[in-house]
Amino acid sequence: MSRVRVHNLAVSLDGFATGEGQSLEDPFGHAGQRLMQWFLATNSFQSMHGAGSGRTGIDDAIASQWAPGIGAEIMGRNKFGPQRGPWQDHEWKGWWGDEPPFHTPVFVLTHHPRPSLEMAGGTTFHFIDAAPEEALRQAREAANGLDVRIGGGPRTVRQFLAADLVDHLHVVVVPIVLGRGERLWDGLEGLEERFEIESTTTPSGVTHLVFSR
Repeated sequence: MSRVRVHNLAVSLDGFATGEGQSLEDPFGHAGQRLMQWFLATNSFQSMHGAGSGRTGIDDAIASQWAPGIGAEIMGRNKFGPQRGPWQDHEWKGWWGDEPPFHTPVFVLTHHPRPSLEMAGGTTFHFIDAAPEEALRQAREAANGLDVRIGGGPRTVRQFLAADLVDHLHVVVVPIVLGRGERLWDGLEGLEERFEIESTTTPSGVTHLVFSR
């Protein structure tokens, strides 16, 4: 069976994977770019957004594993955009531009389903109201035997971890303290017992933790 994978999920020293006050201008709220600063200069990020070559090295080598072998993604609504409640505008097509970097079907978890949104480059957003198990069933069907990525945010990843549906979890511990926002680890006591864990600290100051079932 295909694996379920999480990649490049950055958390602060106090466990927050996003800051407080998410908005259209600030997808990570008051955290700004601090959680993802390690990633922004890598070749993986620059190539993903068509901005040319970037920095290579350990951070890039680990970050680049997010795409190979992925046939579908599941993400929470707040990774698609900052709107809450019923959709007010179906014309706005998310933070990801006209050609999102996913190039697969993407299942957006929301209590307010809307018509699917087909984008350039092979990405189609499907908006579904489903529990983790049902969302994964749909994503696996669309992935045609390839792996399924849980793209975030932290609440969505936490739900799939709580349901014991994740086979590979890559967390990047960033040496900052946010103090508020959305935490990853709440309610997951003993999580480490399910996985083998490897850690790598890089010159950028972050520590990559890889949990493998």
